[in-house]
Amino acid sequence: MIKNRLSRILGDRRLTQKKLAEMANLRPSTINAIYNERATRIDYDVLDKLCVALGCQPGDLLEHVADSAEGTNKTVT
Repeated sequence: MIKNRLSRILGDRRLTQKKLAEMANLRPSTINAIYNERATRIDYDVLDKLCVALGCQPGDLLEHVADSAEGTNKTVT
């Protein structure tokens, strides 16, 4: 599964969701959905705005975390 690190980044930088929304020129509801991991997708333009505002790369915002069941039923050939 893909998880985002936005809450960690904002905490480390002591930024509020509101301030990030202003910096990235995005709606606060968009930031809130990503922050609380309710967003089911993130458009490239939103990702670009977040990266510009935070001075980071997409990989800094997103990470792949293996599902707990992901490794249990694999067949090795």
